[in-house]
Amino acid sequence: MTIYKKLIYTITLLSLVFLTITACSTKEEPKMSDKEVAIEWANMTLFITRYTPSNSPTFASRAFGYTGLTMYESIVQGFPDYKSMNGQLKGLKSLPVADDSKEYNWVLSLNAGQSEILKNIYVQTSEENIKKIDSLEQVIYDQLASTLDKETVSRSVAFGKSVAQTIFEWSKTDGGHRGYLNNFDKAMVHPNRPGAWKPPLFAQSFSHYPLHPHWGENRTFASKNKQLEDPKMIPYDTTPGSPYYQQFENVYLKDQELTQLEKEAAIWWGDDPDVSFTPPGHSYYFATLAIDGHDISMIESAKTYAQVGMAVSDAFVNCWKWKYQFFTERPNTFIPRFIDEEWESFWPDPPFPSFPSGHAIQAAAAATVLEHNFGKEFTFTDRAHEGRKRDELKETDFVIRSFNTFWDAAQETADSRFYGGIHTQLDNEVGLEKGVEIAKNVYALEWKIKNEK
Repeated sequence: MTIYKKLIYTITLLSLVFLTITACSTKEEPKMSDKEVAIEWANMTLFITRYTPSNSPTFASRAFGYTGLTMYESIVQGFPDYKSMNGQLKGLKSLPVADDSKEYNWVLSLNAGQSEILKNIYVQTSEENIKKIDSLEQVIYDQLASTLDKETVSRSVAFGKSVAQTIFEWSKTDGGHRGYLNNFDKAMVHPNRPGAWKPPLFAQSFSHYPLHPHWGENRTFASKNKQLEDPKMIPYDTTPGSPYYQQFENVYLKDQELTQLEKEAAIWWGDDPDVSFTPPGHSYYFATLAIDGHDISMIESAKTYAQVGMAVSDAFVNCWKWKYQFFTERPNTFIPRFIDEEWESFWPDPPFPSFPSGHAIQAAAAATVLEHNFGKEFTFTDRAHEGRKRDELKETDFVIRSFNTFWDAAQETADSRFYGGIHTQLDNEVGLEKGVEIAKNVYALEWKIKNEK
């Protein structure tokens, strides 16, 4: 049975392939397994990400970090071999402690915690979406509460919500709280130097100001681990044949010979926040495919979501730090000026500097975490945009993707930005390299007390 058939109550297939609880059904359905509860909350997180206004890849990545961490922390004290992140993450020191002398139902704790953190992180979501969150919480609660004594039920729910509330309060201090209210800094002065980013005419956003210029100042999750070195950028040089010039010339030449398969990859990985669950959401979805495709426990599922969420969140913070440190231009400004004045990229530019690639860095971070947990070999099909209407402007369909490894998907994610004409190969190569480093910092945290992977 695939993940798309596992929701328990009446479900609606929206423009994405993800499903969400809509209303209670009178039909009695089989009980969810513990792992399925974790998966359904991941599906709900993706749905809320997709259908909440004023979202961005930066803000969404942060949401996945806190939602995944909350899933893990709401149950970890029920599993003696696993270790809390309390005290391991900067500033996170006061998570609630379960009473060892009393009984908890950890599924109810997870259920309550996920509902609480989602409604707090996405406080700007619609009332309709809040009802969907509440509906899923109630469905799972009803399946379990009648089989337990009232004190255990109350204690378990209260514990999960308390964990979520503590993590949410901690999240307010990271620099990204309600970041969607400050997407653009109108007081920002653009660096005025050769090769600096400029708003292109062909873009996803026509703001003169780049997105979240201060995001790189935010606190990361794996703050205490190995310090990341800054990447190196090729020196600016417009001389034909120079390394800098060749980077952009390669983009231009690739655009002249794009195959249909490459065009399909370019649009598949766009993950525009206006019409999808964003690039980090795509990675969170891959975590679900991996979890659903393996026989693992609820705690291992929660650990996977926490690690992937934290890795993509840290990837965006570091990526945005470097983007505004280097503030590099994109092909849409270099190529028309120095190679072909009539050139436009296949895919429109996003509203922020180029180096390194955000798609590449977060995809590599997620793939590295998933390889660490499940091994390199895993055959899966990406149906994230299955059923979307053909892009008539680009004369290209949304075609599902199949991969034999997590890294194959990360590599295609990076390559797709080169095919789209919005990133150089250097942007992607550095993004992939740094994504691996960021992921290692996340899974190097002490997740297990014994027999740590």
